[in-house]
Amino acid sequence: MNSYTHIVQYYETDRMGITHHSNYVRWMEEARIDFLKQAGWDYGKLERLGIVSPVTAINCKYKASTTFGDEVSIGVSVEEFKGVRLKLHYIMKNTSGKCVCEGASEHCFLDKSGKILKLHKEYPDFYHALTSLERV
Repeated sequence: MNSYTHIVQYYETDRMGITHHSNYVRWMEEARIDFLKQAGWDYGKLERLGIVSPVTAINCKYKASTTFGDEVSIGVSVEEFKGVRLKLHYIMKNTSGKCVCEGASEHCFLDKSGKILKLHKEYPDFYHALTSLERV
């Protein structure tokens, strides 16, 4: 999978001129959407199928600052997938390759009424796509 690239926008910086910490979580979402699209399962497709994937946990470890105009490359990988919960891992690097943030997000899969989906039975193609992306 290709990394997702984000250019730090002026409005994403704080009074000190560095990127506000809340933006890294937004970038994780942008990268996650891109990751699933590359895997053939973009959010539009999931929504049309009636699959909802809320975030159940999020974690960020900030390693270095970024500022306006910086290019941040975000690598996404499937850390763990056991059929109900999906755990994604994110590594954000600047153009010199230095890690600026490392994160993780956890998700479950629900139908539109909020019922937990058993992907292996109800959406086996999506289930197999996720299992094939899991890191070993």
